[in-house]
Amino acid sequence: MFNGFHIKIDKNIKTGNHSGSVNLFLKNMWIPSTIFNLVRKLLQINFFLCRIVYVLLKYQKIMKKYLAEMIGTMVLVLMGCGAAVFAGAGQPFDSVGTLGVAFAFGLSVVAMAYAIGSISGCHINPAITLGVFLSGRMNGKDAGMYMIFQVVGAILGSSILWFLAKDSDSTTTLTGANGFADGQLSIAFVAETVFTFIFVLVVLGVTAKNGLNKFAGLAIGLALVLVHIVCIPITGTSVNPARSIGPALFEGGAALGQLWLFIVAPLLGAAIAAIVWKGITVENDAMEAA
Repeated sequence: MFNGFHIKIDKNIKTGNHSGSVNLFLKNMWIPSTIFNLVRKLLQINFFLCRIVYVLLKYQKIMKKYLAEMIGTMVLVLMGCGAAVFAGAGQPFDSVGTLGVAFAFGLSVVAMAYAIGSISGCHINPAITLGVFLSGRMNGKDAGMYMIFQVVGAILGSSILWFLAKDSDSTTTLTGANGFADGQLSIAFVAETVFTFIFVLVVLGVTAKNGLNKFAGLAIGLALVLVHIVCIPITGTSVNPARSIGPALFEGGAALGQLWLFIVAPLLGAAIAAIVWKGITVENDAMEAA
């Protein structure tokens, strides 16, 4: 979309043919035809100008996926961690408890799945992106960019949450950072690895070609709720490196010191899930072929 016009780039321009043309179609009839004709002529004057327009439009299309991931992760952190900070377990009054926090994370995923799922697939989690990449469903460039924008989104969400909570009397952290008790390193590592494995396996299953695509968002959200219910008492539940990185940067201290676990363990669990999923699907395809 360009100033009220819908721009369609001729294939000749994409292939480098200097005789290529730019066709514009009025979307809103209130635009004077003289202005429309003037813009059309200006765009047809120079091939290089057409190339610039094409590149900008192509770049914009690619960026939509990354920006969607950034916004989705921001919402996940703001809503999920926000529930832990303002109404989580440990609050003396009006506490929603562990179950409420778990549903806050799960419902955030459900909402974002139906909001941006058609744009980016709604990973909003580097572990999911890694699992999707290793299962052969996306290329390395997109996977890397997804992860970068997910972390940026988590930082944005954490910054908003920190601003809202910095003057509160919350008995928990100001950003909902993950952590584990002294002497619980091995337990925390196993928990994050196993629960991320389960979560990513669910994601890979319901988003497969023969999966329950229409209900994928709901299934993934409920799976995340279940994971949080069990894992919150152990680590606060990460299963998402971006969700841990953002809050830890603002929390500092022990949260930063323990951050490595909430990056390594979820990514390991996601990698195992991708390997297992590929093994299961290959075996299933072989059985169907037989």
